[in-house]
Amino acid sequence: MSLTSPVFFLFLIITLFVYFTVPGRYQWLVLLVASYLFYAVAGIKLIFFLLLTTVTTYFAGLLLSRWKNKTRKKWLLAAVLLFNFGLLAFLKYYNFAIAGLNLILAPAGFALPSFSLLLPLGISFYTFQSAGYLIDLYRGKYQAETNPAKFALFVSFFPQIIQGPISRFDQLAPQLTAPHALDFDQLKYGIQLMLWGYFKKIIIADRAVVVVNTVLDNFTSHSGSIIAFAVFFYCLQIYCDFSGGIDIVRGTAQMLGINLRENFRRPYFATSLADFWRRWHISLGDWMRDYLFFPLSLAKPFYKLGKRTRKLFPGKLGKIIPTSLASFIVFFTIGIWHGANLKYIAFGIYNGLLISFAIVIEPYMKNFLQKVQINPQGRFWQIIQIISTNFLVFIGRYFTRAASLGAALQMLKKTFFFFQASAINSGALLDLGLTKLDYLLVLCGSLIILGVGFAQEKGTSIRKTLEQKNWAFQWALVMVTLFVLVVFGIYRQGFIASEFIYQQF
Repeated sequence: MSLTSPVFFLFLIITLFVYFTVPGRYQWLVLLVASYLFYAVAGIKLIFFLLLTTVTTYFAGLLLSRWKNKTRKKWLLAAVLLFNFGLLAFLKYYNFAIAGLNLILAPAGFALPSFSLLLPLGISFYTFQSAGYLIDLYRGKYQAETNPAKFALFVSFFPQIIQGPISRFDQLAPQLTAPHALDFDQLKYGIQLMLWGYFKKIIIADRAVVVVNTVLDNFTSHSGSIIAFAVFFYCLQIYCDFSGGIDIVRGTAQMLGINLRENFRRPYFATSLADFWRRWHISLGDWMRDYLFFPLSLAKPFYKLGKRTRKLFPGKLGKIIPTSLASFIVFFTIGIWHGANLKYIAFGIYNGLLISFAIVIEPYMKNFLQKVQINPQGRFWQIIQIISTNFLVFIGRYFTRAASLGAALQMLKKTFFFFQASAINSGALLDLGLTKLDYLLVLCGSLIILGVGFAQEKGTSIRKTLEQKNWAFQWALVMVTLFVLVVFGIYRQGFIASEFIYQQF
């Protein structure tokens, strides 16, 4: 069930009506039924995988809370995590791995079988969320949920299961099971947030994707400048698609009285690549930090490595090498998480190397700025950092959008060695599937997002600013946004809402 479909709106209205009609103590059951109905629309057979993760983590959680022996708990945790991540890896990477092995085995006349595997909707998100729950139980952060139905709701809560955010049990579960009275302010805030998300998705992302697909699916027919233009549009598309989807999800939950965590914090104002990834898909970054980076950094092998590097490289360099290596492993893992393709591995290595290198040179850069008398907190240097960070992100997008690693490298080659700036003209751009009005809407929409982001970076709360306006202005803004979505979105000629990029992760 797509978040942009009329069926979803009908489903949401019915869910809201029933949710606020039944007594508070039964509201969580309404959410559970709604969540499984929502998931069943994607494919009734896929519920099996959702149930498998739910059941294994539920019973493992009970045992982790009851057992006192740390060794038994460690082995249980490892076994359940291995099972669930192994299931994810099998469904996501089996055919990719087999294809590689068959290339090696081909001279010997052997071939391993491949299977037609369907990736369940949102499997990465509910697997990571469930794994975080188990790890927190092992660490003694809280007690296990004893009600299997309530735990099933935590794993399957329908707004977030498509593309996150990845929630923590102690933050989300109490909200899911608490009674919520109908709150018109929450309804209003939820509608506003959803409309903001639909604006990003329908007005910008679903237009940008036309240029992206036209050029990058047939990049050999285009010059480097047109490819760079399409990759820039892909940067717009992926941000407006993913963050817009999260806004819709958070707005949906807020209408139910449930606050989901923020997942984007104006990433294109980041001043470093590491800062960008702290602002982009925040819940995944936090998950990787708490459950992978810190355990790696504090593990005995890294402790021993730190002792050796401090001996070999006295000073700051020796101290930060282990941290840099842990950061590299995290980003390499994030690259693999994106999909079964060498381009994603390259994407992870690209980010991992750059961020690790930035950690190593940071103290030297500070000394350099002091010598040339540049204020690292000054506006000039901040702008330089923002521009350079966005350029590095832009290069990384070649890997995530290209059909393969080879295609990404060819696209980069054409961009840097066969740019042909003269190829970009109004006639050429109008051959890429968008009209002048479409380009104008993308430009205006992007400027609005940039302006709102700039105000928020300066500490302005858009919601509080709107609250200071009278009710007529607030609802007029809602109606204008609806008008724009309907006239320039849903009912524009040839409009087809594209699927959300991250919903199959």
